[in-house]
Amino acid sequence: MLNLAVDNQSSVDDQDFQDPARVSRHGIVGESTEIKAVFRLVEKVADSGSTIMINGETGTGKGLVARAIHNLSSRGDKPFVTINCGAIPENLLESELFGHVKGAFTGAANSKTGKFEAAKGGTIFLDEIGDMSPDLQVKLLRVLEEGEFEPVGGCRTHRTDVRVIAATHRDLEKAVAAGKFRQDLFFRLYVIPIKLPALKKRREDVPLLIHHFINMICKEKGMQPPEFEDEALAAMMDFSWPGNVRELKNIIERLVVLNDGCCVTCAELPERFQGCTREFNPSGIKISSKGICLNSAVTEFEKSLIIQSLEKTNGIKNRAAKLLQLNRTTLVEKIKRHKT
Repeated sequence: MLNLAVDNQSSVDDQDFQDPARVSRHGIVGESTEIKAVFRLVEKVADSGSTIMINGETGTGKGLVARAIHNLSSRGDKPFVTINCGAIPENLLESELFGHVKGAFTGAANSKTGKFEAAKGGTIFLDEIGDMSPDLQVKLLRVLEEGEFEPVGGCRTHRTDVRVIAATHRDLEKAVAAGKFRQDLFFRLYVIPIKLPALKKRREDVPLLIHHFINMICKEKGMQPPEFEDEALAAMMDFSWPGNVRELKNIIERLVVLNDGCCVTCAELPERFQGCTREFNPSGIKISSKGICLNSAVTEFEKSLIIQSLEKTNGIKNRAAKLLQLNRTTLVEKIKRHKT
């Protein structure tokens, strides 16, 4: 049974597990090779002032990365303005971005400041930019190249000093090839691309994220953190997470709210998790008439033991290495090799 809550009487290993510099950097939780690469890139490009393009599936934390870049930059004390280009109707998005003057269209009883003007001196985060219409793409390109725009219905040119960070879950290269996204804007946006890994590509971060969300949600709601049975945690690590980190957070909130103080079992997980638990029984391996690849079987056995050790130690590699009687560096190399 695993208790993923913070314990005030934590051991040295627990303290290491909770170390923000090790597990949660700039609000981004993880210790996998993939997420560490994101950490390094964020820190490297934050103060460059360059346009950033963040790609990743829905729910991978694109907005979190954008805010981390802003906070680490010299613009960190200036506005950080977000707009979801896919959530606003096309006829209103231009006004949201660039503002409008009084009487510009029916219902425009007053002038309105747009996001680019509101973000002056800071950063504007254009989420789901792949949903932007071709007409607006032209106007955005002008802002990126010349730092100028006109409000809807206006004739006076406004200048703005903003850092643009864009994001999309779409494949913009395919959109360019299909004529749905301007090639010149594509190249102007992709100065520095950042690719966020799907959660299924960094399964070793799942226990860390569970730990993080349990404590965050319990603190917000004043509730006691539940414990997790080993099988329930294994099922969550085996799950494909189509909704990524956002889906994980929502499920943890559900488990925390509905839990009656007992430990979380597989039966309490949503139905789609049933049957996900990984089982590996080396004694049950049988050699068929066609034979068996010994190397593959040994590799799978080793991988299974590593995963079990991580599950039993809440993802703490120091403890997992002790369970396997390995040096921590050896365990880390094996995790990288197996991509567990």
